[in-house]
Amino acid sequence: MLTTFVQRIRTIYNEFPRAFWPVVAVSFVDGIGRTLLFPFFALYVTQRFNIGATQAGLVLGTFSVFALLGSMVGGALTDRIGRKKLIIAGLVFSALTTISLGLVTDLRWMFVLAAVSGIFGELAGPAHQAMIADILPEEQRQEGFGILRVVNNMTWIVGPSIGGLLAGFSFFYLFIADAIISGVVALLFFIYISETKPKATEAQASEKLGQTFAGYFTVLRDLPFVAFILACILMGMVYIQMYGTLSIFLRDQYSIDPQGFGLLMTTSGITVILFQLWVTRVIKWRPPFLMMALGTLFYVIGFSLFGVVAVYWLFMAAIVIITIGEMIVVPTASALAANFAPEAMRGRYMAMFSLVWALPAALGPAAAGYILDNYNPNLLWLGGGAVCAAAVAFFYYLHLRLGKRERFAPAKP
Repeated sequence: MLTTFVQRIRTIYNEFPRAFWPVVAVSFVDGIGRTLLFPFFALYVTQRFNIGATQAGLVLGTFSVFALLGSMVGGALTDRIGRKKLIIAGLVFSALTTISLGLVTDLRWMFVLAAVSGIFGELAGPAHQAMIADILPEEQRQEGFGILRVVNNMTWIVGPSIGGLLAGFSFFYLFIADAIISGVVALLFFIYISETKPKATEAQASEKLGQTFAGYFTVLRDLPFVAFILACILMGMVYIQMYGTLSIFLRDQYSIDPQGFGLLMTTSGITVILFQLWVTRVIKWRPPFLMMALGTLFYVIGFSLFGVVAVYWLFMAAIVIITIGEMIVVPTASALAANFAPEAMRGRYMAMFSLVWALPAALGPAAAGYILDNYNPNLLWLGGGAVCAAAVAFFYYLHLRLGKRERFAPAKP
């Protein structure tokens, strides 16, 4: 069995362009830093400043609101100056702001630093997505994003486990570790990753910076793409709760500590590692918008469970169900967004695609915190299930309207 597994990995390695694998490796290192800090940030804020879930949600929302600005600027600059420089700059500035977040003692300054960190933290997001789309041909993108999901979720085994241990000594160690890792990743990108931006045409090369930013109006006139984004935002409003609000809910309602929450996140990571490649190979032969509907249906079940169960092993089961949906949704959504984008506008299209995560992250935590502080906390998860059900219907409608177009057709065996 081990020999078969090794042969399978070797086959997958040889199927993809060589330039893809250094990006995958560096993403793994970067993911350790992200998963080490992010799942525990809401716990840190509530403990550090003695505030409730609503105010913690406002802090997280500040990150996301300004991340929208960083993503829009980053998307235009990605198409203008390229991918590599922007990614390195984003990592360096992200390391500096992360250390600052760990040092601040005044809640008002936390909001200021959250804004700055949000801008620089997402500045390079569209560049990462565009780089993958540059490297992989259209028929390999869904599976390529699936591979990145496997590698990134391997970090959920390492990051939250280390983060939970460090948080037991001091939350500040989380910020130090994340900043160091960002610096290491910037160095690895500088040494090992080549620029992938396609060569600009004469017209594109002479384009002024203002014209580059004005290209977002072209993106907004792509109504099928906008409809896809809106459907994903609906789904994302619920999905984002797993990475912030859920930790507070489990702590306050069921006394689950950071180590226990970290184990739940690790369970999600292990599920992805074991099954993501198989899931991606199965779904790539099927209509992508229909797969988005199916994946979101798993979200309906998984998130609703948190509103009706009360024992740890059932929380773990809910996480596994959500993760199954995630394994279907995330690589499919990324591949669809890349396939929507013209080559010369990949950065701006991927910046708009970042709204799928940034807008829910901006609005979701504060809304969820308000529900937790003022109403029956179970309503958050039951309501989330209903919102995901609406998203299922939306994706199915997009399948009926767009599913027969060639660029959205499933891969051919």
